Amino acid sequence: MSIHRHTYPTAREAAEACAKFILLRLEDALSGESNATLALSGGETPRPMFEVLAKADLDWSRVHLFWVDERAVPPNSPASNYHAAEENLIRPARIPRRNVHRIPAELRPEAAAARYSDDIRDFFGLSEGEMPHFDVIHRGLGADGHTASLFPGDPLIEDRERIAAAVYVEKLGQFRITLLPGVLMAARHTVFLVTGADKAQAVRAVFHEPYDPKQHPGQVVSHHGRNIVWFLDDQAAALLD
Repeated sequence: MSIHRHTYPTAREAAEACAKFILLRLEDALSGESNATLALSGGETPRPMFEVLAKADLDWSRVHLFWVDERAVPPNSPASNYHAAEENLIRPARIPRRNVHRIPAELRPEAAAARYSDDIRDFFGLSEGEMPHFDVIHRGLGADGHTASLFPGDPLIEDRERIAAAVYVEKLGQFRITLLPGVLMAARHTVFLVTGADKAQAVRAVFHEPYDPKQHPGQVVSHHGRNIVWFLDDQAAALLD
């Protein structure tokens, strides 16, 4: 396991550096395989990252996109993680539709999680109980410490067996569909892009609080994954040593 941390003066610089790192990892994957896989997170933070990715000289016809999590909304909803990637990456980069494996969040949440899990199993050719090995998983971190849609206190944080699940986020009053820790920990590379002063306490907790993923979900992969790189701006890193 290796963890590296890079801090930049601004959120845009952190996002651009994260994008360039992802591109290098995808190029490495494509040098040895016919396809590469990238799982994306949503929110406002990665938009500049998507823009850099979209302009890159990469053979996107060989890159397959997946999502770390999704809100239970239709794909054309402004709240959809897929929609943000569609506008800022998929269309500008002209990524083939056959390479886009979105979470079908317009279905009932449990059905969406089951169909998404099946899609992942089919693509990776998994046997029962096997985990996919994404080339790169991009993650964020919420001010409350959540990552993917694994929120503090949720029992799913201990689920290492399944690929994806529906989760009801009580404080937000909404359902989400999320990849589970077994998948997140199996990634070949994990990149965290975290910016803003409101994330500083959560970032400090991941790095400096005793290991307690039920309280600090970001610790799950940071302590047990492999090849983990954090991209932070000065504000998010303000409470680190």
